[in-house]
Amino acid sequence: MADMMTKGRLEAFSDGVFAIIITIMVLELRPPHGTDLESLLGLWPVFLSYLLSFLVVAIYWVNHHGLFQIARHVDTGVLWSNNCLLFFLSLVPFSTAYMGENSFAPFPTAVYAGSMFLCSAAYIPVRYVVMHQLRSDEKFTGIAQRAVWKNYISLILYAAAIPLAYVQSTIAVAVCFGVAALYFLPNAFLGRGD
Repeated sequence: MADMMTKGRLEAFSDGVFAIIITIMVLELRPPHGTDLESLLGLWPVFLSYLLSFLVVAIYWVNHHGLFQIARHVDTGVLWSNNCLLFFLSLVPFSTAYMGENSFAPFPTAVYAGSMFLCSAAYIPVRYVVMHQLRSDEKFTGIAQRAVWKNYISLILYAAAIPLAYVQSTIAVAVCFGVAALYFLPNAFLGRGD
């Protein structure tokens, strides 16, 4: 059954899930009841949560697209690891709304960081099954190594953000923004080449 699945079909399904995730998040942005600037500014936690999550989902979408551009085929391992990733990503709108609507309170912020940790962990098997297809191709060895470093650094930082939420939730949110920023840095920054 998996042998009949094409990369294009898997990408189309995944793109649809990514689009739905972002749509759900934007629907959580509700206008204030007041008509003054103060009412609008009161929504800053919700908007900041949305901004952070939009960046995260966009990063996953870009990386997912790049990964499946080099995938050779779709097999059962690719299908199920991809579905696992999409499952955890589908929880992002909930954790985003929970954190934003509770103004970065410690527990909701820890839940958000935990959600980010699970998404990052779920990306590892997807990357592994695709890169396993390319294990004999030296051209992709460096790419795989750089991706591994960013993924593991992300895991460590998200794991640290969970208890940090109880110390100071703004630090935990800053760490989550830092992880997003990591993906905008050139790979040479990690000492792993271009």
